[in-house]
Amino acid sequence: MTTPLPNQHVPAGRHRHRRATAAPGHGHGHGHGDPAAASRRVRILLAALLVPFALASLVGVALTWPDGGPADDGDVALGFGQRPVQGEVTAATAAPCSIGSTGRPECIALSIRLDGGPARDSTIEQVLPVEPSTPQFTVGDQVVLAYAGGDPTADSSYQVRDFQRGPAMSWLVALFAAAVLLLGRWKGLASLAALGVSFAVLIGYLLPAILAGGDPVTVAVLGAGVIMFGTLYLAHGVSAQTSTAVLGTLLSLVLIMVLGAAFTAATSLSGLDAETASLIGMLGSGIDARGLLLAGVIIGALGVLDDVTVTQTSAVWALRRANPDLGAGQLYASALRIGRDHISSAVNTLALAYAGAALPVLLAYSVSGQTFGTLITAQDVAQEVVRTLVGSIGLVAAVPLTTVIAALVARRDTVPVTS
Repeated sequence: MTTPLPNQHVPAGRHRHRRATAAPGHGHGHGHGDPAAASRRVRILLAALLVPFALASLVGVALTWPDGGPADDGDVALGFGQRPVQGEVTAATAAPCSIGSTGRPECIALSIRLDGGPARDSTIEQVLPVEPSTPQFTVGDQVVLAYAGGDPTADSSYQVRDFQRGPAMSWLVALFAAAVLLLGRWKGLASLAALGVSFAVLIGYLLPAILAGGDPVTVAVLGAGVIMFGTLYLAHGVSAQTSTAVLGTLLSLVLIMVLGAAFTAATSLSGLDAETASLIGMLGSGIDARGLLLAGVIIGALGVLDDVTVTQTSAVWALRRANPDLGAGQLYASALRIGRDHISSAVNTLALAYAGAALPVLLAYSVSGQTFGTLITAQDVAQEVVRTLVGSIGLVAAVPLTTVIAALVARRDTVPVTS
């Protein structure tokens, strides 16, 4: 092997980083000091920044944990004292809407065998008007009825409320899990476990705590903290790379919270859309509607933030492994180019997701003959616009924030050296 003379030029693209043979006690540092020691200092610093927030989230959840839920007698309440009863449609025929009527049939008569409740295996009749909003029923449909109490064999004690979707959705969940495991393998299994943690926090803590009278913003912040730490470390492992993604997510989430609070107040958003007003009326107790809106902004942005911050940290560490000689500035510039492409698609995805959720509202306002300015500033639409824009600003800020932190940390982290 030919060794270049001290002043001999090495052509660009031919320089390869080699692991030098060092004497015992002398690390190969290229003038940057011992990389293992630098890595330890970085990890200690990350732990010092993140551990207090993790402990605060856990302690906060423990202090605000709901004392209990509503009384449960084995069925899940549908609201206003009604209980769900499952049944199966055994007959569906056109019928007049009133007894003795001889006019054209304008209703549908359903014979439904009850598969649960106090009158199990009995059959009841339900007559529904045929309207544009009435779903189509066929023999064999699995339905859910609301039982209001009283005589369990009387037709008037029941009302058709919905279809049973459990079996079909279970197959869809199984297909999703199979697809994730097929591609991700052990990594996919960890991702599914992280998803389970998210749902456990949402269903086991966040929803009950808000219904028990907890402040929605406080509950959302604490729940988001547990989800953030739990899911990221579970899905990606405990490392400096994951901790950097957590730190970037945390800082971006704080920005979203501040902007969300400022602009919901500046735009006088009350949070009282049709669904929230109906919920408050059903519960009969006060819930901070604006706080509920802010809680939705926080939880909604968290999932997309995780995607952006993990992608940026992965890009920085991949660049670092490919070329360990890159400085922090070069790592930042290279990874930021990746982030720009990612953020353009992520912002569009977020906007379309919220537009899809608000599509019925947009259609309703479109046929009302109102101007675009009136449409976009109406309560139901404006809160989605504010939610989208605040979340998008947080996503945009997450790219440079996470990238600069990742570049500084990765430059001092120990990584495998390419040969």
